[in-house]
Amino acid sequence: MKFAHCVFFTLNDKSDVQCEALIAAGLKYLKPHDGIVSYAMGRREPEMQRPVNDQEFDVCLAIVFADRAAHDAYQVSDPHNEFIAEQKENWKQVRVFDSNVG
Repeated sequence: MKFAHCVFFTLNDKSDVQCEALIAAGLKYLKPHDGIVSYAMGRREPEMQRPVNDQEFDVCLAIVFADRAAHDAYQVSDPHNEFIAEQKENWKQVRVFDSNVG
């Protein structure tokens, strides 16, 4: 079964420069990982203002892995750890939502 890993980043500095730096770091360190079926990272769409739309994040990362094992290998990989080390000072809050998907 495929495994979805969604991460919502709230940044200390919400500027275009910092949002784009986070997205660029994701492309560099996270996207090339083995076992990724789908990868997307981008900014929150400010025009989505329905009551159900969460407004408490700046950048979203959404990865679908081939399976849980691919996700687990990603979590401990050097590139993932490098991404965290490089970008963690940019984060005010990080929320992670993981789930099995069909």
